[in-house]
Amino acid sequence: MVEKPPNPSEKARLRRELLAARRALSADSLRTSARALSRSACELPELAGARTVAAYVSVGSEPGTRDLLDALLAAGKRVLLPVLLPDNDLDWAAYEGPDSLAEAAHPGKMRLLEPAGTRLGPDAVTGADAVLLPGLAVDRRGMRLGRGGGSYDRVLARLARAGAHPALVVLLYDEEVVARVPEEPHDHPVQAVATPSGVVRFTA
Repeated sequence: MVEKPPNPSEKARLRRELLAARRALSADSLRTSARALSRSACELPELAGARTVAAYVSVGSEPGTRDLLDALLAAGKRVLLPVLLPDNDLDWAAYEGPDSLAEAAHPGKMRLLEPAGTRLGPDAVTGADAVLLPGLAVDRRGMRLGRGGGSYDRVLARLARAGAHPALVVLLYDEEVVARVPEEPHDHPVQAVATPSGVVRFTA
């Protein structure tokens, strides 16, 4: 029996619900969650043992990453951050601390902060030992639901073409680990999800 492809409206509905729940979070809750998320993520062996981590700067009510970026830098990791290109692909540059961030030249609908240093090219992510992925949900199989912009689908496809196999970790709120998300053929499972209350790991 052939499984039916996901209904696009199902993904859209789920994204709307999850984004609405995030917008309802208070500023205090966002700060508390960000600190707890940093502690959880730093306990992952994949991050503890990584030399280079590709991460991102959270925006709006996303699970906060600023504490985590500084913790990784303090631990001696090389941290790469994305630079959004006009076609929605991602370039990369090194994170050198909070003062190295600047407002994006192409911010779109969101106020993005990006690293101001030398651009390393889209392929720089293939040298990462771990890649932290934004998302809206992940299910018990490790399948991730993104925002739908396609930037990280390109990153994952680039890793596959290069034969690179970094640890893939999604950063979410606790309630965003769900039973199942709609899945498409190009979707890649992740190895773990870090939330403010801890880590959930997935088997291949």
